[in-house]
This record gives sequence, structure tokens and C-alpha cells, in this order.
Amino acid sequence: MSDAIALKRPVRSLVTRVMGTVLVLLVLGGLLVSASIWWNGRLAARQSYDRILLGAARDIAESVRILDGAPLVDLPVSAFQLLAQAPDDRIYYAVHGPGGDIVTGVDPDRTVDRPSGGTAPVRFFDAMLNGEPARFVQVTRRFVERDFSGPVDVVVGQTLRARQAMTRELMLDALLPMAIAGVALMVLSFLVISSALRPLGSLVEDLSLRDPRDLTPMPTDRLPRELQVMLGAMNRFMQRLDRQVDAMRNLISDTAHQLRTPVAAIRVHTETAAAETDAGARALALDRLQARTRSLDVLLNQLLARALVIHRTDSAPRAPVDLREIALEMLERDDHAVLMPDADLRLVIGEDPVMVRADAFSLGEAGRNLLGNALTHGGQPILVGAERAGPDAILWVEDGGPGPEAAVIERLGQRFNRNSATSEQGTGIGLSIVAAVAAAFGGRVEMTRTDTGFRASLILPAEETTP
Repeated sequence: MSDAIALKRPVRSLVTRVMGTVLVLLVLGGLLVSASIWWNGRLAARQSYDRILLGAARDIAESVRILDGAPLVDLPVSAFQLLAQAPDDRIYYAVHGPGGDIVTGVDPDRTVDRPSGGTAPVRFFDAMLNGEPARFVQVTRRFVERDFSGPVDVVVGQTLRARQAMTRELMLDALLPMAIAGVALMVLSFLVISSALRPLGSLVEDLSLRDPRDLTPMPTDRLPRELQVMLGAMNRFMQRLDRQVDAMRNLISDTAHQLRTPVAAIRVHTETAAAETDAGARALALDRLQARTRSLDVLLNQLLARALVIHRTDSAPRAPVDLREIALEMLERDDHAVLMPDADLRLVIGEDPVMVRADAFSLGEAGRNLLGNALTHGGQPILVGAERAGPDAILWVEDGGPGPEAAVIERLGQRFNRNSATSEQGTGIGLSIVAAVAAAFGGRVEMTRTDTGFRASLILPAEETTP
């Protein structure tokens, strides 16, 4: 059931995802800015109306005078003019004598809870006024006269309606331009994102119009750097795929081309042996049939080995490999016993590792083909060795023969590289396998004549060993 629901879920486009992310960021930013505007607006409204309260309270305090040993208040008009700047708010004022008795007030029977303690001349506090939250200020004026001594407290307050209205207005004045700017940013983001993703449409069009067999790299000129990285990875994948397809085509064409002659020869030798009445002639035909069969077996093995090596060089993970172990494995296998059972093989390796980073299987195939060429075409003795020479790690096979012709060496790496002197068992594929392995791992193949014979070397970049 969950799989069915997942299949029905619509696929969102890249533009939709990016625009959704931009929208979320704008909304979160808007919420943070709104909270900041509300806080600052509330603070600004409080400071503004606190100044009005303080001005009214001071005006009333300045109007207090002492008459016959008692405070007398002549309420100034300016105080009420200040408080009238918040017409929707309820106001409160009261003048308290030294004992806390009310001298005068808007309602002598109604009092507010004033903060106790403290000697500051001006104190702000919050309290309830007729069931509404209100803001108050208390201004203390001290008198020291012959017939009166002590403080007179003037308390003035008002509800918070004007303050809240001012906060809302400040928020609306700030949020409206911000909302317009957010819409403009969304439009601009859509245009910029669409423009940035336009090269993707060109790539899709290019790929859709391509021939299925066209695996050439796609151009990366005038593309953004991020797309160049993606397209570079795609081009490298297409190159590997092209090599794999090319290897498959070569395997098919080589198999079709190279099997025609040996299969025809096997058929002829089989028919000859079946029709021959003479025992000697029949034995000769069977010997030729056996030789052709062995040649066909070698050809098939090397065709498959070359295709497998090319495939593994692109897909198999590379790991540290000691070329001494490859050389030792070449001698421990019994492959040479088929070609030359009495061959004089010698191993030449040192005590220090000869490390490379490659695929052990591919290196083994290359080494066995070097050894097979030496057994088939070279002289005795045959030396197999591995050594380190500066930045190079070398796997080599040396035989006592003169080596191939110069024309064969010049065509090194080509398939079916043979000449008229090559024996029937030679396929001309062995050295092409060695060359393919060398090219895959950043190396090269060298063929040199030495004082004692001919040496074929697979040279690869050495891998540094940790002590």
C-alpha cells in the first residue's frame, strides 16, 4: 500500500522546489522581522506615551502649593491637554498627601495599587484601571516648610488603547512595503531561477536530438560552473560507456571475423579425417585438427580476456597491488606447461614491495600474456621480475631470443598484430591486452633488447608505501 501511495505522489520540478525554499525563507524572515517590528513599535509607543504621562504628572506636581499647612492642587489645563492626545483611553489622576490620603483625584473613592517602597522621584508601573490594563507614573514632590513637611505623590495613568493602536500602525506601515518587496523578490527569484536553469533545457534538447549511437562528449562552453561539473561527470560516464560499447563491438566483429577461418579449417580437417582411408593420412589430419582446435581455444580465451580487461579497467575498484605477487602468480600457474612443459623459468624479485594502484586481475592477465608471448616466440631462459625504478613500478618478462621485428613493435597495442613469421598458435591479441591495461592505469609498455635477449615491460606509476 505504501509503495502504491509513493508511486502516486507527484514529482516536483526543480523550479518548484527552489521557489518553495525561497518562499519558506521569505516567510521565516518575514516572521522574524515582524516580531522585531512589533517589539520595537511597542517600545516606541511606550516611550512616547510614557513621556506624555510624565509631562502631565509633572504639570500637576508643579501646581501643588501649601495653604494653611495642607497641600492644595490647582489642576493645570496643560496636563489634560497632554492626556487628550490619547482620546480613546481612560485616564486616572490622584494627588496623595504624606499619609497616603487623597488630596484630589478623578475619583477619590477609587485607588490603584501603587508599588510600595522606593524613594525615586519618578516611578512607572503597570496596574489595572476599571478592568483594563493601564500604565501609570508616580511623581513625588517633597515639601519642607514651616507648617508642612513631607512628600506629595502625583499619580497619573491611562489605558493602553492608544499605545496598541500606535503599535499596529507602525507594524502596518513597516509590513506593507516588506510584503510588496517579498512579492517582488519572489518574481525576481522566479525569473533568475528560470534563467539559471535554461541551460538544462538546452541540454535536454541536445540529448533528445542525438543519435542513440552518438556518445561523444557534450560541449561545456559558456555553461555555469555547477552545470560544467555535472556535465563533466556525464561526459566521463559517456566515455566509459563508449569504451564498453566499442569493446563489445570489437568483440563481436573480431569473433565473427577471426572464427571464420579456424572453423572452416576444422570442418575441412574433420571431413578429411572422416573420408581418409589411409591410417597415416588420417593421423596427420587429426593432428592438424587438434592444432587448429588448440589455436581456436587460445583465440577465444584471448578475445574474452581482452573484453573482460577493458570492462574491468572501467568498473573494478582500484586497490594497492604488489607487482611481486603478480610475478610470483605468473610462475605458480600451470599455463606455461601447456605451451612449453620444459621451459626454463626464473623469478627475479627483491625484498622491497613494488606497489601500484590498479586491478590485480587485469595486471595478472597482462603478465600472463607477456609470459605467453615469451614462451611462444622467445628463447630460453625466460626471466619474470618486478622492480621499482624511481617513480615507476615495472613488471617485466625477458627471454633469450632476439625479439619481434621492428614493424611489430611499432604496431604495439593493435589487435591481431602479427606477421608472416608468427606461428599458427599466435593470435596477435596478447600485446594489445598488455597495452590496454597499461593505458587504463596510466602506464606504458616498453620493448627493449638487452645483452642477454629481449625484454617486454609493463611500466606503471608506483604507489608510495607507508612505513
